[in-house]
Amino acid sequence: MNSTLRTLVAERIALGVLLLLAISVLIFAGTQILPGDVAQAILGQSATPESLANLREQLGLNAPAYLRYFHWLGGVLTGDLGTAMSSGQDVATSIKGRLWNTLFLAFWAAIVAVPIAIILGLIAVRYRDGWADKLISGLALASTSFPEFFIGYLLVYFFAVKWQIFAATSTVYDGMPFGERMQAISLPATALTLGVFAHMMRMTRAAILNVMQSAYVETAELKGLSAFNVIRKHALPNTLAPVINVVMLNLAYLIVGVVVVEVIFVYPGMGQYLVDHVTKRDVPVVQAVGLIFAAVYIGLNIIADIAAIVANPRLRNPK
Repeated sequence: MNSTLRTLVAERIALGVLLLLAISVLIFAGTQILPGDVAQAILGQSATPESLANLREQLGLNAPAYLRYFHWLGGVLTGDLGTAMSSGQDVATSIKGRLWNTLFLAFWAAIVAVPIAIILGLIAVRYRDGWADKLISGLALASTSFPEFFIGYLLVYFFAVKWQIFAATSTVYDGMPFGERMQAISLPATALTLGVFAHMMRMTRAAILNVMQSAYVETAELKGLSAFNVIRKHALPNTLAPVINVVMLNLAYLIVGVVVVEVIFVYPGMGQYLVDHVTKRDVPVVQAVGLIFAAVYIGLNIIADIAAIVANPRLRNPK
């Protein structure tokens, strides 16, 4: 890796760290300005003023906001995400299994969505303006037009209620056999796949069509190469950077945007965990989950930027 590449990569990483720090401030500030009283939410409406005051003192709510932020940030940097106010459980311990469940669901959705999106994008370019291109583009447009919750409820209605092929809820647990776990995530993974593959396919098609107008592609066509070989050998390698960016952005969306799908299918992941504790106004849990989602999203975007930089031949081989 030459000095230019190293500098660009270092800049992207530094920018990501600064952005994550700024988001941590926003997350903390957002949880502090929420209406209501944390102590009141924990003890209930029948709590006495003395018990409320004692609990606020115990939770450190009487300290200035900036001191509470630095205390929270210091704990995060050392792996201490705090204690859930509603249950008294360690947040990091509770999140560990939930995070694994979310990553497992997003991984298998990506395994299906990414190859389908790229293959359909290539087919659409190969037969551009033909019936195959119009059919694929139409289906992709229809897929992106429906939100995930609508797709999820359709899947539940047909596959769980009407045809009774899968269960309406996706229940998983530690030690669950792999086959049973895959069957349990079939519907939520399908909902996520339908939600993201269309966007990846359309962006892949657009990126390849843009390259197809280049002079070296026209030269390859004049040499008599087949349309498929022109796309595979000349167009696709030069669209890696934008395609990688699209894939990574959608992978980030799979993890961060999984909240709605997890709630619909009652899947025990990070999204369901977040929603459950938002209703309880459990600030440490909301802060921890929000920061993890932000870190995953920013991290995948940094990986996308670095991959695009490394894939750029002009940066790899500067004159």
